[in-house]
Amino acid sequence: MDGRTCRVEPVDPARHAVDLYTAFAAADDSMWSYLSWGPFASVEAVGDYLASIAAPDDPLAHAVVDRGTDRALGLASYLRISPAHGVIEVGSIAYAPILQRTIAATEAMYLMMRRAFDEMGYRRYEWKCDALNARSRKAARRLGFRFEGIFRQHMVVRGRNRDTAWFAVLDGEWPALRTAMERWLAPENFDAAGNQRRALSDLTRTARELLRQDPGRSA
Repeated sequence: MDGRTCRVEPVDPARHAVDLYTAFAAADDSMWSYLSWGPFASVEAVGDYLASIAAPDDPLAHAVVDRGTDRALGLASYLRISPAHGVIEVGSIAYAPILQRTIAATEAMYLMMRRAFDEMGYRRYEWKCDALNARSRKAARRLGFRFEGIFRQHMVVRGRNRDTAWFAVLDGEWPALRTAMERWLAPENFDAAGNQRRALSDLTRTARELLRQDPGRSA
């Protein structure tokens, strides 16, 4: 999946392990609080983990590669894939500090959502996170996902209970959200210093308000 600022490609331990180890080394412990894997003590440990997630058909693990440097700076996966029901989830997202809060960080999510809806024809695109993970919940809303509730005592992660917050985008909602995301990603939405002119959260909120007013609206 090729974008203007990043490329999202299947995980390759030989290609991505060193990049990701270097990028993740700058993260503090809080980055791993809500993940069931990491941190990593060595390049070999990253390579072993990538090898374990590269083989399965579900999850389908991807690296987020910065186009300017050609370095992998993050991970994201399609998971809990159900073609029969037209449902797919994005998750296991880990962005190194250098990738966080960048255009590429958002564009990677846009590219994965676009492929799920426009190329693979899925009906429902899910985002789930620990209910305590305020940053993930904020990111889901910013991207236009609708909050659907809390599944209590859903999992045990790192030896503690996890209540899970569920979010989703449906295929009928996607065209309006796609337009909002493309408006945000457009080069003209950023000034010479790279500062956004319009916030994505404002654009997706407007799209959702229009969808609420006109449930039949698709663009």
